[in-house]
Amino acid sequence: MCGPEGITLASCPADIVELAAFRERAVELERLAPGWSISLPRPGGVVAHSGRLALCVRPGRWLLLAPPAAPGASAAHWHELCGGRAAVVELSSALAAFLLTGPALGEMLARGCRLDLEAGAFPVGGAAATIMVQVPAILARLSRGMLLLTPATTARHLREWLVRTSQPFGLALAADAAVSELYGESAT
Repeated sequence: MCGPEGITLASCPADIVELAAFRERAVELERLAPGWSISLPRPGGVVAHSGRLALCVRPGRWLLLAPPAAPGASAAHWHELCGGRAAVVELSSALAAFLLTGPALGEMLARGCRLDLEAGAFPVGGAAATIMVQVPAILARLSRGMLLLTPATTARHLREWLVRTSQPFGLALAADAAVSELYGESAT
């Protein structure tokens, strides 16, 4: 088990779908989203709703994380809901998701991340795209810890870096984290 400053690393199997609003349709999607039991955050934000997570790091584009379902089911669901207002892209195989937790998490991530991860600069409910150890990554600060998304092709490299870098802080590898566990009580 990890020490008092320990860091926990868990993989997070998830269906990941990107909604990319067609020209001048983003506001319409944001207005309709509550009827779909989800909120679409503004750029730089992450919200949790009904066991799912939505994050936005670019205007008019959202990443939606949900528990794994049958292949293609999540994308088909969102394609139907969007009704020609957005391109729906299935990214479940293209991105890997990790959950990092622990009091020394900010200090550990600062060793390879270009973002200011201080709570005042990157609060709970914040999301950003960045480069970590020369690998593209998306970070989202949740009440429970930090969600990290990275291309599947570089996920092994990034995971190995996370394991090596967090050892001085008392690393503990954890069982897979479910999407519904990511946000704890609140991600907004």
